[in-house]
Amino acid sequence: MSRLPIQSVETASGPTKEMFDALQKGLGMVPNMARVMGNSPATLRSWLQFNSALGGAELAAPIREQIALLTAEINGCSYCLSAHTALGKMAGLAPNEIDAARDGESADPRTQAALTFARRVLESRGGVDASEVERVRSAGFSDREVAEIVAAVALNLFTNIFNRAFDVEIDFPLVEPKACVTA
Repeated sequence: MSRLPIQSVETASGPTKEMFDALQKGLGMVPNMARVMGNSPATLRSWLQFNSALGGAELAAPIREQIALLTAEINGCSYCLSAHTALGKMAGLAPNEIDAARDGESADPRTQAALTFARRVLESRGGVDASEVERVRSAGFSDREVAEIVAAVALNLFTNIFNRAFDVEIDFPLVEPKACVTA
C-alpha cells in the first residue's frame, strides 16, 4: 500500500486535475505513480515536463525504454520495471530485448554502447571517464544523444527513488527485479 495517498482522478482539482486530464488523454490512464506525485503539484509537473522534454529527444524511444529498464533493474524498482516493460512493448521492443535490457545487454552494438554507458553513469553516480564518453560517441551517438542518455538515467533514477520511497501500488502487469536490492 502506498505510503502517500493515491490521489483520486475524479476529485482532483486545479493544476493537479489539469495534469491528470492530460495524462488520461495521452496514456488512456493516470498511473498510480502520477497519482501519488499529485500530492505535490510541483513534483508531478517536474516529472511531466522532464518526461515530455525527453519525448522530443534525438535519442530514440526504444533506447530510452531500454535505459529505463536497466535503471529500474539496478535500483530494484518493481513499479518502473512493470511500467517500462509495458511501455517498452509499446515502443516496439521484443520480449527478449526487454529482458536483455534489464541486464544491460543488447544484440545491437550501438544500443549496447548506450546501455554500457548508462550503467557506468549509474554505478559511478556520474563519475565517468572521458574515455567512456568517447566510447559511446564512437558507437555513433552525437553529443546531444550522449547528454540525453544521462538525462534518461536521471529521469528514471528519480522515478525509481520516488516509487521505492513511497511503495507506490503497481497498476501495470507485475514485473519483479531479478535480484533483490538490499540498500
